Order: sequence, then C-alpha cells, then structure tokens
Amino acid sequence: MTVDLILFLILALVAIATALGMALSRNAVYSALFLVLNFATVAVFYLLLRAPFIAMAQVTVYAGAIMVLFLFVIMLLGADQLAPGKAIPWQRPLAGGLAFILVAEAVYLLAFRGVPTGAVARPEAAVNSVDYLRQMGMILFDQYLLPFEMTSILLLVAMVGAIVLTKQEKGGRK
Repeated sequence: MTVDLILFLILALVAIATALGMALSRNAVYSALFLVLNFATVAVFYLLLRAPFIAMAQVTVYAGAIMVLFLFVIMLLGADQLAPGKAIPWQRPLAGGLAFILVAEAVYLLAFRGVPTGAVARPEAAVNSVDYLRQMGMILFDQYLLPFEMTSILLLVAMVGAIVLTKQEKGGRK
C-alpha cells in the first residue's frame, strides 16, 4: 500500500463520517458544520489528484461562501434545532422511488458507459486556451456525468433541507 492509498482511505472514512454526521444531526448548525468538514475533505481529495486550483475553489466557494450563507440563514431564522414533525404519507415512497432511479442511473452509467479514461490534456500544455476549457467541459459532461449529477443532487438536497428547516407553521412560528 502506498502513502497515497492510505491517505485516500483515511480521507474516505472522514468524508463518509462527516456526511453521515450531517445527515443524522438534529441540530442544523452542527449539520452545516459537518458539511463544511465534508467540503474540506473533498478539497484534500482534489489536492491528492494534483488539482490545487479546484481544491482552492472548493474551499473558497463551497466551504466559504455557500456555507457561510447557510449558517447565516439558519442562525438568523433561529431554526437551529430540528423539531420532530409528522411524516407526510407519500414522502417515503417518493423518496424510495427517487433513490431507486438514482441508483439505477448510477448502475447504468457505470456498466454501460465504462470507466472514465482521464484523457484530459495537461494544463501546462494549453494555458489560457479556449480549446482546453472546451475539452475539459466535454469530458466533465461526457465521462464524469455521474459524479457531476450526484454533486448537483447533493446541493439540491441541501437547499431543500434549508428550506424545510426554516419553514414556518401556518399559525406562526414555533
């Protein structure tokens, strides 16, 4: 086992633990802080892949700007503690159906689209080149479609979760 593999496995465990901590936390502030740790772990993954610009963009945009906005909204509206609510009858079947569709899409993309080749030109070869950016975009939406869609779903779930946490009851605030 190489040092990179050991570091990757440790970071993978940290990423999984922080994602579970975010999903299972009843306190919205703690959940947002777990998400910040998860974003930082992803940034270290990018550093392991020798992509320092993407790592810094990850920290700056996601762990910095977006999470500060989430924490500001959570603290401003005072929705830091998740109140036990009643389940909507159709909520669980809908979530199960959507999860099944996502898993089926992932299996399809992994089985039939193949493993990404990683045939991106080195950045030194085409600095400030429109062709390099076009090639990187085409590979992102062609070979790396599944991780791109999973990231968009994660951000969508975070936005919906923030809306649900800050929702007011009909008769006023709890």
